[in-house]
Amino acid sequence: MNIMQDKYDLIAPAPGERFTGDALIAALQGADIFAPLFFDAVDATLISALPERTKLIVSYGVGTNHIDIAAATARGIQVANTPDVVTDDTADLAIGLMIAAGRRFYTREQQLRRGQWNNQDYLSGLGRKITGKTLGIVGMGRIGQAVARRAAGFDMSIIYHARSRKPKAENSVNMSYRADLDSLLREADFISLHTPLTDDTHHMIGARELDCMKSTAILINTGRGPLVHEADLVTALKTGQIAGAGLDVYEFEPQLAEGMATLENVTILPHIGTATIETRDDMAMRVIANIDQFCHDGTLLDPVTS
Repeated sequence: MNIMQDKYDLIAPAPGERFTGDALIAALQGADIFAPLFFDAVDATLISALPERTKLIVSYGVGTNHIDIAAATARGIQVANTPDVVTDDTADLAIGLMIAAGRRFYTREQQLRRGQWNNQDYLSGLGRKITGKTLGIVGMGRIGQAVARRAAGFDMSIIYHARSRKPKAENSVNMSYRADLDSLLREADFISLHTPLTDDTHHMIGARELDCMKSTAILINTGRGPLVHEADLVTALKTGQIAGAGLDVYEFEPQLAEGMATLENVTILPHIGTATIETRDDMAMRVIANIDQFCHDGTLLDPVTS
């Protein structure tokens, strides 16, 4: 914020506050550039309220499904995001969720907090190891590849599904392509979602896909919440159709599907994939770099077109 204040005429709320509703629209009337956070809804209605002078929306975050790109494009407004700097943190979190969900960290922690240290019954409440298991990665972009590299350190057998095969990624990490999502779901012990949210991927994991998975499988989602039909996932977890899940994103954030919060076989986090000091700083600097380049020559480091 200090850097932007030095470089530009900054319109910003007071520390700890946010512009919302009419106050946001009023503030934007003086803006050439709009820099929303990754959870701010920038829909067609808000875009239509932007003044003619606004020519850039640069989002603090990698996801852009909160922005109506078509509406922005129709207004002649360019859109940018901060993709590269979030890769490592998100991949780290995906691996962390595999371990936490597989080893049942939540249940064990709650038992300990309740004073129920019960190691004498050494066959109850056992978790599942990740070392040597089969990991199915759905989506093989930057984050999917980073997860694959980390999973290789756990000697996992890695299979992946994506719109197209990635020979270069396969050569860097020993993994196999599955053209059919169902075949990946049937094989994998852990399934980790890292595909963009589009019309085609919305609810790509629902009742039918959950039924394809092993009863011992664990689903990990650090991608986008609506990739998963959350009510169907709750049913699958309740009935033991799959063994567990580890989630950082949700279909209707910040709300959870009914029954999710009470399940002991799901590890849930409040969308903290990039929530480290280092990455949040890097994201801010990437926003500034996009603004700087746009002001210099009208181009962007990280343009978003669809």
